[in-house]
Amino acid sequence: MDNDKILSISVISHRQIELVSPLLANIAAYSNSKAVECILTLNLQEELPFDPDSFPFPIRVLHNASPQGFGANHNQAFREAQGRFFCVLNPDVRLSDDVFKPLIRVLGEDERIGLVAPKIVNLEDAVEDSARRFPTPLEIFGKTFGGRSSAYKDDEQPVSFPDWVAGMFMMFPRNVFEQIGGFDERYFLYYEDVDICARLRLAGYRVALCRDVSAVHDARRTSHRNLRYALLHLSSIFRFFLSPVYRQLRSRK
Repeated sequence: MDNDKILSISVISHRQIELVSPLLANIAAYSNSKAVECILTLNLQEELPFDPDSFPFPIRVLHNASPQGFGANHNQAFREAQGRFFCVLNPDVRLSDDVFKPLIRVLGEDERIGLVAPKIVNLEDAVEDSARRFPTPLEIFGKTFGGRSSAYKDDEQPVSFPDWVAGMFMMFPRNVFEQIGGFDERYFLYYEDVDICARLRLAGYRVALCRDVSAVHDARRTSHRNLRYALLHLSSIFRFFLSPVYRQLRSRK
C-alpha cells in the first residue's frame, strides 16, 4: 500500500462522464491532491473527454466488460484503492470547499465511527433528507400512499448519529470497510446504503453525520421516472426486509 495516499475516492460513471468531469475538477480544487487518488469506473462504454493525467492527483480508470451494480463497482474500486480512507461519491455531487479533511478528522477522533457523511443540500441550498432512521415495512407501505420517511432530528449538533446515510457520499476507514466485507453485491441498485449501515450497527460501529460541512447533490430520481429502476428499487426493499441483517437489527431494539 502507498502510505502517502490518505484518501481513495471511488466514482462510478454510467455514461455520465459529463457529470464526472466537474466533480474531478472540484476534487482537484478542494483537496490535498498529494494525498488523494481517484478510482473511476466506467460501468458502460464511453469515451473520456479529458486526459486522466491532466489532474494533480492519480486517476485509475477501470473499464467493465459488462455492467455491474452499485455495490460490486465500489467493491471492485476498493480492491484497487491504496488510501487509509475510502470515499464513495456519486458523479452528480458538487463541492465548494474541502469537505474531506473535516470528515477524516471525525473518523480519527472516534474509532467507533465506521462511516461519516457530510450534510447534503440540493441546488437551492435546501437540506436533503440524506440521513434517516432505519425504514420499517409499515413506513414503506405508507409511502406508497403518499406518506413520508421517518424524520431524523439531530438538534443540529455538529456531529450526530443517524441510523443510515444515503450512498451518494460516504467515507469509511479502510479497515472498517474491509472488516464488514464492503457492500452486499446482491443489491444491484438501491438499499446498499441502508444495508451497509445496518451491518455497521450490528458490528458495533456508529454512522456519523457532520453538519459542519456540506456537499451539493443534483438528484436524478431515476426510479421515479423509469419502470425498470422502480422495479429494482422494489426488489431491493423486499431483499432488505427479508434479510437476516434486518431480522438481527429488529431483534436488538
